[in-house]
Amino acid sequence: MPGHAPEPLGVAVIGAGYWGPNLVRNFQGSASFRLRWLCDLDVARARKVLGGYSTVEATDDYARVLADPDVAAVAIATPAATHKPLALAALEAGKHVLIEKPLAATYADGKILVEQAERRGLTLMCDHTYCYTPAVTKIRELIHEGALGELHFFDSVRINLGLVQRDVDVLWDLAPHDLSILDSVLPEGVQPEAVAAHGADPIGAGRACVAYLTLRLTGGAIAHVHVNWLSPTKVRTTMIGGSKRTLVWDDLNPAQRVAVFDRGVDLAGAAEIGAEARREMQVSYRSGDMTAPALVEREALGAMVEEYATAIRTGRRPLTDGRAGLRVLDVLEAASRSLEFQGAVVGLKGWETAK
Repeated sequence: MPGHAPEPLGVAVIGAGYWGPNLVRNFQGSASFRLRWLCDLDVARARKVLGGYSTVEATDDYARVLADPDVAAVAIATPAATHKPLALAALEAGKHVLIEKPLAATYADGKILVEQAERRGLTLMCDHTYCYTPAVTKIRELIHEGALGELHFFDSVRINLGLVQRDVDVLWDLAPHDLSILDSVLPEGVQPEAVAAHGADPIGAGRACVAYLTLRLTGGAIAHVHVNWLSPTKVRTTMIGGSKRTLVWDDLNPAQRVAVFDRGVDLAGAAEIGAEARREMQVSYRSGDMTAPALVEREALGAMVEEYATAIRTGRRPLTDGRAGLRVLDVLEAASRSLEFQGAVVGLKGWETAK
């Protein structure tokens, strides 16, 4: 009947470790879902997350969760090495799947999951949470409407003290956030073509604890990502420069997260002259106003959960679908190969083919 709200979708969260409790909280707070199970190898930990008065069932039996006909979807928050088998089992059971970043441990595994989901007509979504923040939503809007002009550079810094991971290096731990944001905001026709990565392990952890990625983008633009587990201070900034304006996002500044500067470099008539003549031209500097767009504060994870529900109900691709996760894996694997060869430039498999 008109105006009648659809029945909540039954969902199960797999993994009660670091990220699982956040998913539990947001699924429980959503009118679009009904949380039915929390599955973890440590049932006591799962019960502790749920609390003593919860009606949600805790179990360590994944097969039991997948056999429940009232479970339409699962959300997987387990180590990356387990993503492929857990997600594949869910897809084969006819369940929609949400996976914590990264999509899988390898590009090949991620591709299998994407192909399986598409063949079965099921939603496969990657939890690239930052893409659902009000700041990134506004940044994507500004870039896509041409407010910054032609993209010149993307520069991000994500550094803090710890946590040094035991199973992955700093690239695989932190860079997926920035790479997923880059994927989300890039304008049509612009994509990474190749990557070079440099890393260091000054504390002897056995893996890179500090790393720098440089990505060549189509059209001559450049993207740079700095990730670091060893910084005594926490920094979360992204600067995106265009031919018209430059945007600065400081995620740790709640009073002014996003600022847009009408300041930059102008080279009058540069497009109409040759490279040699351009070198001889006088550079002029533009110094205009700074504006701070108003942002509606909301929890990004809650917005991500609602995107998952909408994608399941309508059958459309979610903003951070499996192919978005695959594009991030493409860069991560290329960056790892670059590290092995002391910063050699490594080509990507092709983001167009992953779209």
